[in-house]
Amino acid sequence: MSKAGPKRRGKMVYREMTVALLRDRKDAEAVEVAFSESARFYTLSRKHPEFARILRQLREAMEKKSAVRVLVDFPEGDVIEDVQAGSAGSTTQ
Repeated sequence: MSKAGPKRRGKMVYREMTVALLRDRKDAEAVEVAFSESARFYTLSRKHPEFARILRQLREAMEKKSAVRVLVDFPEGDVIEDVQAGSAGSTTQ
């Protein structure tokens, strides 16, 4: 029996998450991001076409202690594809 929620196969899902930590080492190919809701580290590639916008949103959210909606490369993935301002609940794309 499959569970409904953010880990559905075949659908891109934004998850509401709160930024806990940003590791922005200039010599690294990606910024590491930790969220309060997850034990894993996520990555935002410096090669991502929207890198500056996404990093700015993550920094602002961390400073304000507000949630953002995060889209990763696949349901169980850890590569950040997009970030949007937080809202009530997650939505599918």
